[in-house]
Amino acid sequence: MSETIQRRLGEYNSPIEDRLEDAFSRMLSEGTQRMHRTWRGLLVTGFFGGTDVALGVLAYLSVLSATHQPLLAGLAFSIGFLALLLGHSELFTEGFLVPVVTVAAKRASVWQLLRLWGGTLLANLVGGWLIMWLLMTAFPRLHEQTIESGTHFATAPISAQTVALSVVGGMTITLMTRMQHGTESVPGKIAAAVAVAFLLAGLQIFHSILDSLLIFGALVAGRAPFGYLDWMGWFTYTAAGNVVGGLGLVTLLRLVRSKDRLQEERAAVDAA
Repeated sequence: MSETIQRRLGEYNSPIEDRLEDAFSRMLSEGTQRMHRTWRGLLVTGFFGGTDVALGVLAYLSVLSATHQPLLAGLAFSIGFLALLLGHSELFTEGFLVPVVTVAAKRASVWQLLRLWGGTLLANLVGGWLIMWLLMTAFPRLHEQTIESGTHFATAPISAQTVALSVVGGMTITLMTRMQHGTESVPGKIAAAVAVAFLLAGLQIFHSILDSLLIFGALVAGRAPFGYLDWMGWFTYTAAGNVVGGLGLVTLLRLVRSKDRLQEERAAVDAA
């Protein structure tokens, strides 16, 4: 009975509220386009994602070096997420909500999802490493701060705290995606980017791409007390935690919330 009333009262003939229907439609439209990119489009978009975040890292390191205030530096890092938003580039960790909803609605395949994740991740890291090499060459005064910041992550042992920080990182970045798709307001999308940048960078939450760039910068600077194998060990559990947080604590709940709407979409695809 409640679903019938909701369909009658809402603007759309949908089993979910109008605002959720709007967000759902935006996610499907964007997700379908993202999942059907060519390899060239996917890799270039991911490469730009790494370079955009690297510029946010430059702002973060500059403010942190000058003020020694991580929270203030976190606000400066929001430049990176604003570049992602307005430049339409993409991070690996942004692929936990929209593409998964698209696959659940049968608008794309699991293979296309895995291709998106793998290609974007590789391109993020390559683009990020390249720009961090450029930045460390251009700004030698930031070497000391970069090494300190990179060491904080690269030498962090696997523990309940570090795993929890990586899960929170995945949850937080996916929350940004959910907020930005919940509105058509550009100021609202910008506010979401700034808020999540403040949390991730300011509180030093573990994020597989953002923190990898700090580690790369430290390695390029040449005096880091760790190597690329240490980065790989850290990256493995951090990326896994990001996936758990993004998929388990945000995306899964969105799928449950939109279950009836997803069933309609799947039936429509089957009928077609």
